[in-house]
Amino acid sequence: GTALTTNTKDEAAPRASALVAVKKSHIKYDLKQFGHLDPMKLNNTAQHSKLSLFFNRVPKVGSQSTMELLRALSYKNGFTFHKDRPQKVENIKLTAREQKRLVGLVDIFRPPSVYVKHVCYINFTTFNTTQPIFVNMVRDPVERVISWYYYVRAPWYFVERKAAFPELPLPSAAWLRKDYETCVLTGDRECSYREGDERPDFAQLTEFFCGQDKKCTGFNTDYALQKAKENVERHYSVVGVLEDINTTLTVMDHYMPRFFKGAKDLYWNEVQRFSKVNRNIYKPPVSEKVKDIVRKNFTREIEFYEFCKRRLYMQYAALNLENDLS
Repeated sequence: GTALTTNTKDEAAPRASALVAVKKSHIKYDLKQFGHLDPMKLNNTAQHSKLSLFFNRVPKVGSQSTMELLRALSYKNGFTFHKDRPQKVENIKLTAREQKRLVGLVDIFRPPSVYVKHVCYINFTTFNTTQPIFVNMVRDPVERVISWYYYVRAPWYFVERKAAFPELPLPSAAWLRKDYETCVLTGDRECSYREGDERPDFAQLTEFFCGQDKKCTGFNTDYALQKAKENVERHYSVVGVLEDINTTLTVMDHYMPRFFKGAKDLYWNEVQRFSKVNRNIYKPPVSEKVKDIVRKNFTREIEFYEFCKRRLYMQYAALNLENDLS
């Protein structure tokens, strides 16, 4: 999974989100099991001497909405917001030289600052540079690949891409017409998720957290899973969960207040603005039967998602907040 095609429409235009506004947290989690946790033990932010935040966003996890939220919060909370510009082919894996250049760029921004880019985790300390605070989002891995599948087939997506990069060929009608269920059931290469595969469609969440090592690229591998978990524990302040935006924003506010103070209120007060970003209106339903077929190949991806979810709820439980999340 190395190349990601990005979207280039004018920033201000509302861009169709993976985010369907859900006011109530609908992931049932028994918070009592976490007992009396110490939030400081679960707070990586405290160990950071430098207030720079790096959001190495995963595609199709509501990251566009989170990015727009951060942009709005930058005015409110007084930090600078930077994002990379769209590229024809966005590489989430960088050469050592490209990594060094990116590390240098992020290091130059005067704190407090936020930098946003679709890229796999980079360890800044290997370049003798202070590590920023990392943050990201995850989403049910199977729902995420279905979302991506239809996203790249949305008419506005390739029309915009063509407008920005005229030399790009238009996709074939057959490819555009192919629906996800048929793609899975006919054993089409695009929808066969084989262990160790290098995929062009970012089917694995773990790659973004595992890092720049070549061994992180293979789909659904044990190496990518273990390294991704280790990096989340060590280097990520918060990894939010798209399906529970309230818990996510509450935890972000408490663990990274310099950036996320007031995030939940701002999100819901201006939710219309955020939730329409990048939403794909053309997304046929996919049956549970087909999703179950796909899930069988996403074992480690699902394990990673559950790991991130559990960590988020532990961070929330440790805050001992009495109020309901509604």
